[in-house]
Amino acid sequence: MAQGMRSDFFLEGPFMPPRMKMDRDPLGGLADMFGQMPGSGIGTGPGVIQDRFSPTMGRHRSNQLFNGHGGHIMPPTQSQFGEMGGKFMKSQGLSQIYHNQSQGLLSQLQGQSKDMPPRFSKKGQLNADEISLRPAQSFLMNKNQVPKLQPQITMIPPSAQPPRTQTPPLGQTPQLGLKTNPPLIQEKPAKTSKKPPPSKEELLKLTETVVTEYLNSGNANEAVNGVREMRAPKHFLPEMLSKVIILSLDRSDEDKEKASSLISLLKQEGIATSDNFMQAFLNVLDQCPKLEVDIPLVKSYLAQFAARAIISELVSISELAQPLESGTHFPLFLLCLQQLAKLQDREWLTELFQQSKVNMQKMLPEIDQNKDRMLEILEGKGLSFLFPLLKLEKELLKQIKLDPSPQTIYKWIKDNISPKLHVDKGFVNILMTSFLQYISSEVTPPSDETDSSSAPSKEQLEQEKQLLLSFKPVMQKFLHDHVDLQVSALYALQVHCYNSNFPKGMLLRFFVHFYDMEIIEEEAFLAWKEDITQEFPGKGKALFQVNQWLTWLETAEEEESEEEAD
Repeated sequence: MAQGMRSDFFLEGPFMPPRMKMDRDPLGGLADMFGQMPGSGIGTGPGVIQDRFSPTMGRHRSNQLFNGHGGHIMPPTQSQFGEMGGKFMKSQGLSQIYHNQSQGLLSQLQGQSKDMPPRFSKKGQLNADEISLRPAQSFLMNKNQVPKLQPQITMIPPSAQPPRTQTPPLGQTPQLGLKTNPPLIQEKPAKTSKKPPPSKEELLKLTETVVTEYLNSGNANEAVNGVREMRAPKHFLPEMLSKVIILSLDRSDEDKEKASSLISLLKQEGIATSDNFMQAFLNVLDQCPKLEVDIPLVKSYLAQFAARAIISELVSISELAQPLESGTHFPLFLLCLQQLAKLQDREWLTELFQQSKVNMQKMLPEIDQNKDRMLEILEGKGLSFLFPLLKLEKELLKQIKLDPSPQTIYKWIKDNISPKLHVDKGFVNILMTSFLQYISSEVTPPSDETDSSSAPSKEQLEQEKQLLLSFKPVMQKFLHDHVDLQVSALYALQVHCYNSNFPKGMLLRFFVHFYDMEIIEEEAFLAWKEDITQEFPGKGKALFQVNQWLTWLETAEEEESEEEAD
């Protein structure tokens, strides 16, 4: 049986040396040392090396069974131990036998592949008709031709590549040159031709139609839907809102209010923005010279639009004021404030204006940008209530000159100044400035030409002290237990000395009087020293004049604290 198996596996071919006999003939090569004893088998089952295998077989040639790249199967003519060993096939009959035996052996080995070890059966199986002449992949890798491999593969036509019959195991690189399924090409649906956007003329006509129907019917939702269906580009929105405003200017106040409501609704729906409204508003303002021919009160009507936009929070006062600074389109901003006071109330407008931090002087023409002229203009427009402190600054000094008694002054303040302003830094600044101006005018009359660098006389110094002492009750009434207000009082003194060109010793004298009369506390003096605000002029020179006294005050306070601790 062993002899029959040997004749089936070890086939003879035209390039194989003739097989030796079993008795004592050597097998050749390493087979003499590692060859098996005749008739002995290693065992049966999967993973067993058949005794038909010779280690020297296929050393110098490609073998289809064990190399995996398709060499020729050698024709078996007779057993390794037969009597015909060492002869080549030379007749047509032997060739036919070779062909038949090759086909039989191939089918037999394919049937036995399940019992072969993985190292022999892991390569892809090929049929007899699918023999490839391409060299093994390991041969190409050993020749270091990896960079040239891709061009060689691309030159091989797909028809010449052998079909792959088995997927390689995981972890192994698939053999190059094998066919792969082409990626599926997804056909994109044909693009539908979009309708071109309407032209500017068409948009203006549509806007006029929508606004006219809305003003006649009052249906806001229908108007919003009409605007949305216009599909207007974003850059056209300011011009569209300008058209809405202009179409309502020559109509009734009710229609103007409807137009304002429509603009606010467009913002709520996300169609328009605050910037769009401001651009539209300014565009209409630029057309005022032409519009005033037919609509003389066009600025008043535009002020109504601006006021309603502020009330509906479409824009803020500061946003409206920014493009109107330096008297641009004057007095439009003041007209807008008038409309706000009319539509709401004075208290509401005063609080809103103070929160806006708008500098009213900058809203006037450059020639009118001073406090006196501003107060005069505001009184003419009925808007002086927006600046109660400015009116106080003008009236309080007059009242002090009429009757400088502390009781009269305090009563007048309570009657004319809102209690909310009694703790305002601006009010304290005006109060202290009025007292200092009155004292200076009494000690040094304006008619006397005195040098600021010369020291005042003893009589003047005593008069100055007595006048300050007379106003002490009023000062303490508003400054007591308010360190921040006391710091404001010191800044008022600083600015007063700065405006008077820092008369010799004045700042230091008043610092000492404020401290001795207990009008200003130590903490306020030191807070003024450390404050770095640049809002009030003259801080550097003022510090130079009182720095030594402040150092003494700080040291005295520390010594007093140590004594209290002991």
